[in-house]
Amino acid sequence: MPTYEYACDACEHQFEEFQSMKDKPLRKCPKCGKPKLRRLFGTGAAVLFKGSGFYQTDYRSESYKAAAKAEQDAGKPTTADKSATNGTAPKANSESSAKPAKKSSQAET
Repeated sequence: MPTYEYACDACEHQFEEFQSMKDKPLRKCPKCGKPKLRRLFGTGAAVLFKGSGFYQTDYRSESYKAAAKAEQDAGKPTTADKSATNGTAPKANSESSAKPAKKSSQAET
């Protein structure tokens, strides 16, 4: 059953009414009691999803879901990126940053 919007031309009261599509439009304003009520154009006969449990992505196609998953996986760091963020550098970088060994004192004499 749809939710219809109404407005009173006498007192300018606006409200929504949940009623069957077979029901006749309301004519009497619940606030002032005058028969100046009219149904507004708008969301009228649309289905309204209110409350938890309805999400925009619930009814997506399988191809859309696959593309979204691939895009999400592309944003994740690789194994080389993970080791750099853990504070440990990969082996290639640690060897190149090592300082050369000092010469022994015997070679100087």
